Order: sequence, then structure tokens, then C-alpha cells
Amino acid sequence: MDFACKEFQVEDIIKCALNLTKADLKVMKYFLKETDQWADTYFLSEILTLDISTIQRSVKKLHEKEILQRSQQNLEGGGYVFRYKIHSRTKIKNIIMIVVNSWADRLGQELEKWENGE
Repeated sequence: MDFACKEFQVEDIIKCALNLTKADLKVMKYFLKETDQWADTYFLSEILTLDISTIQRSVKKLHEKEILQRSQQNLEGGGYVFRYKIHSRTKIKNIIMIVVNSWADRLGQELEKWENGE
């Protein structure tokens, strides 16, 4: 996508709008390919070859941003694990559009100040 003086990739805009790290984006892209799959952090750590703590931070952030759904699976011997699955692309697009629209509003406000010499 061209924007006047710079070309942006949609992935760059998504990463910036959601404030994602490279690891967060890697986790999100995995789920976007596996839309029907629920996965826990241990599985993700192995398949994405990322440290478990990195995966845990990423899924926590993506869940808080409503990119991932979370389900609790109780274990037979006691305890539980959380499993994650991606929300729909439509829901994610709407979340991103809220952020992008807020950028546009802020830009409009800044241009008003600039126009008025503030």
C-alpha cells in the first residue's frame, strides 16, 4: 500500500497498530494459518521454536487485545492449562481499524493546530 512518500505492508500496519513484537506476530501468524486449532503454550513453544516465557507473554498480550480466545482445559491429575485459538479475521480487522481511525483523528487534530500556528 502506497502512502504518499512511503510504502507500507499491511503486516507492518497490523504490527504497529497492535503494538506487537516479532514473537507476537509469529504467534498470531501461526494461528491465522490454523484458524480452527486450539493450542497451548507448550505446543506453540515447540512448533515456533520460541522460549516458553516468550510464548506466554505473546499469548497473554494477544488475548488481552482480543486477538486470541482462551479456554481452560482441566487436567486429570489436577490443575489446568490454557488453550488459545484465533478470533475471526473480521474481528481482528475491526480492532485494527479502531486504532487506525484514532490515528487519523489525532492527525486531524494536529493539522488543525498546525494550521492555526500552534
